[in-house]
Amino acid sequence: MAKSAALLLWAQALGLAGESSPPVPSPGGPGVPGGPGVPGPQPSRLALDPPWTPIFEKEKVTLSCGGPPGPTEWLLDGRLWLPAGPDRLSITGKRSGTSSYQCRQPGSQYSPAITLSFSYEWLLLQVPARALLEGDELRLRCRGWKGAPITQVRFFREREALGGPSGWPIRGGAELLLPPLQLQHSGRYSCRATVRATWGTREETASATVTVQELFPVPRLEVPAEPLEGSPLPLGCHSPPSPLRPLARLLHLFYRDGAVVGGPQGSPRLLLPPAGLRLSGNYSCEVRTEPGTVRKRSAPRAVSVRRVPVSGVSLSAAPPGGLVAEGDRLVLSCSVAAGTGPLSFSWHRLGSDTPLATGPRYELATARPGDSGHYRCVATDGGTVATSPALRVSVLVPVAGAAIAVARAEPRVAVGDSVNLSCSVRAGTAPLAFAWLRDGHPVGTGPVLALGPVAPEHAGTYECQASNSLGSRAFRARSAALALAVTAPRRGQRGTALAAGLSASLLLLLLLGTALGWHLRHRAAAGKSRGRDPRAPPEPQGARPEPAAPPGGGEVLYSEVVVTGGESGGARTPRDPPRDPPRDPSVTYAVLPGPHARRRVPSDTYENVP
Repeated sequence: MAKSAALLLWAQALGLAGESSPPVPSPGGPGVPGGPGVPGPQPSRLALDPPWTPIFEKEKVTLSCGGPPGPTEWLLDGRLWLPAGPDRLSITGKRSGTSSYQCRQPGSQYSPAITLSFSYEWLLLQVPARALLEGDELRLRCRGWKGAPITQVRFFREREALGGPSGWPIRGGAELLLPPLQLQHSGRYSCRATVRATWGTREETASATVTVQELFPVPRLEVPAEPLEGSPLPLGCHSPPSPLRPLARLLHLFYRDGAVVGGPQGSPRLLLPPAGLRLSGNYSCEVRTEPGTVRKRSAPRAVSVRRVPVSGVSLSAAPPGGLVAEGDRLVLSCSVAAGTGPLSFSWHRLGSDTPLATGPRYELATARPGDSGHYRCVATDGGTVATSPALRVSVLVPVAGAAIAVARAEPRVAVGDSVNLSCSVRAGTAPLAFAWLRDGHPVGTGPVLALGPVAPEHAGTYECQASNSLGSRAFRARSAALALAVTAPRRGQRGTALAAGLSASLLLLLLLGTALGWHLRHRAAAGKSRGRDPRAPPEPQGARPEPAAPPGGGEVLYSEVVVTGGESGGARTPRDPPRDPPRDPSVTYAVLPGPHARRRVPSDTYENVP
């Protein structure tokens, strides 16, 4: 007991002489860890019991510092007062004036200040000593000196009556509870009452200033002004609570064009899912306390969702590559790499401006050869248009109707002859492959099978197999069987061939003999011409000149032949009876001896030499 009294006297003495201590930074201010916007330990909690200010002289109040246990640091009017004191202090009013108190326990920040005033007046208007924030209740208490009875109590704010009068004595004071505070409730409050004391009654007025602080500021909406269509829309409502009430629980709501799109929720952030152009509008957010006594809404912000232009249009086919067999099902699909909707699609075939179909898929339930060609897809969002690259569709016709053709009336061939077998198909998309079979065994490939010269082993049953393929699928068509008969050689066939060979050889020998005989005669004629008697008489006048020798030079031309009798030498007339041929006829030749054009003479007569 004596120790507590001594500590209380020491605290009062320091309170009177606290000017000698150095100032300490205000909690939550610059230079103090954990100030606004800086994460750190929470502030200690300072409470006053009873929680009123001002108090009368010699009245006692208790200050309590809440937080982690340990030595408590106390500040008086912003200066260090007790560096390591207890967590509870008793204060007794001794002089008029005002003092502020703060505390801090280990691992925490300085508490908000409590301002305590002392009064020697007959009437007091007491208000809560703690800081008043929006949404708090304000209780006004009007008291007489040392509990003196008061009557006719009235309360005012800036001379505006709030409640009363009370027509009967109220011992211990009169209280007025006001609704949750708003910022506009700040001002000067007063009470008026009649105080009854031992010396009589008197009317007194007491006043106090009330300051209402902001629990949280007007929120600020954070939202992108032009988000892309198809992407989520992030919203943020920024309104941090006051450092005087850092743990205040606040709720957040989000609005678009006045309608709630999110909340109430504790988180200040909201992510709206992609929803197209309808996300455009005027957005705002609201922050409020759980009871809803304090509400504040941000200024609206216009949000215009921007469409993504259509681009990267591509085609795909099933089966892949657009290769399909006749009669199969073909499905073409159109997709875009970028672009927001609603999107529309149309299908076109190169060479035609008329759309084939609409929608992201185009299906051919039964493909036909006429469906082959280049296809493309056009996508649009109503504002932008993009076209896909062309995709080639090929419809393969399976091979069918294989048949063998032979250039003979009957499939019969003689030994030594030649024959060609041809394979054809009624339908089928190139490239085609052909294979030949004889009696079931492969004998060749290609559309034509050439046989020759034919031998007996070529006889048999021939078949042609045609094929084409689509990927791993193969199509085959086999012809009807053709029986090929090989017969013996025809009669006279070999003698004819031998006679033909001998005829050719004899003809060649005849030509060579003719050429040799001509050469020898030519040389003989030339020699006789050179050996003629120079004394021979000249040709008579009027005789015909010999024609010039032909350009070949030296060739003897027999222009006239006269046959004379052997023995009689007489000439035969037409009426004479036929005679036996002369045994040794004489032949007269008219000779043109070459290039020397001279006149003929009767002496140029030649006879057969026995």
